[in-house]
Amino acid sequence: MVSHRPKTSSRRSDIPDEVAGTPRRGGGPKTRERKKKRPLDEAALRDLALSYAARFATTGAKLEAYLARKIRERGLAEDEDGRRVEPDIAALAARLIELGYVDDDAYARGRSRDLTARGYGARRVEQALWAAGVEDEVRSDNAPGEAECRRAAILLAKKRRFGPFGAEADTRGEAGADRAEAHKRRGKQVAAMLRAGHQYAHAAFILDAAHTNDIDAWLEEAEEDREEGRW
Repeated sequence: MVSHRPKTSSRRSDIPDEVAGTPRRGGGPKTRERKKKRPLDEAALRDLALSYAARFATTGAKLEAYLARKIRERGLAEDEDGRRVEPDIAALAARLIELGYVDDDAYARGRSRDLTARGYGARRVEQALWAAGVEDEVRSDNAPGEAECRRAAILLAKKRRFGPFGAEADTRGEAGADRAEAHKRRGKQVAAMLRAGHQYAHAAFILDAAHTNDIDAWLEEAEEDREEGRW
């Protein structure tokens, strides 16, 4: 005689403990509490400043902002008498500048070069350096010149396929082309170049150029003028 066991949808051993209502060994899921970091004293703050300056190209203003944020997050340690000593973060940043660990001019030069190499114009460079706390004179000294601005504008147009670099350039002169659509497209491209920090005159020249050879000659003109000291 064959005995038949009743069928069940799943065995008890197949049911996760959490679903079955019984906690796993160890009292359930472990909850890790984030270990609170010790409040900062002058030595710890100095170490943070040195580490930050070693890891990142920065400015004095950015370093001060970083240290102020760390103080807000971790607080300040107390001395043996229970008094909290307020550190002079401006003096600490100034000391790192004096030692050469922080260099606003080098930061501005590198940031300007990086942004133009990515296709951004002079206005975006100015905004980025201002946000980093770079002083007016240093921003002015490291602003991209005319040749750099033209090269960055051309780079953006190539990347976004604007003007003669786009597929629609082949049909711009055809009689059946939709002038209203072309005008709308040009307006959007001008707006994109302005948002990237480029001059309207540069955007208009590139977008209205009949051929990429005209743009190449336009860039060469600026580079020659730079070499001759006119810009």
